[in-house]
Amino acid sequence: MKEDELFLIKKAKDNLVAAEILLKQDFNDIAASRIYYAMFYLAETLLLRRDLSFSSHSAVIAAFGKEFARTGELDPKFHQYLIKSQELRQTGDYGHQESVSNESVKQVLSWANEFLEVTEAYLLQGD
Repeated sequence: MKEDELFLIKKAKDNLVAAEILLKQDFNDIAASRIYYAMFYLAETLLLRRDLSFSSHSAVIAAFGKEFARTGELDPKFHQYLIKSQELRQTGDYGHQESVSNESVKQVLSWANEFLEVTEAYLLQGD
């Protein structure tokens, strides 16, 4: 893997570790945010492999869908995971009347770990 890819993978892993710590302390809203960012960094890494980079979250998510989900190169569920985790982050970060449930955080954490495994395997096969 290239240096910039390794950097983003490390950021993703660090965010997942932080999310697990936050989850254990019942900081569900903040954990959801960290999980989303982990998945966002993984999507950025995959796009970077194609020399694509974007300045907004929505552009990264859309490009990931176009480049990987729509083509079937990666299971489209990962695009859905990314979208749903962003929605959960929005609730956690900006929701005034609701919070993210512990159960929801556990679900997206499992998605993120699966996305990490698939991303690393994909990047290694290209090396």
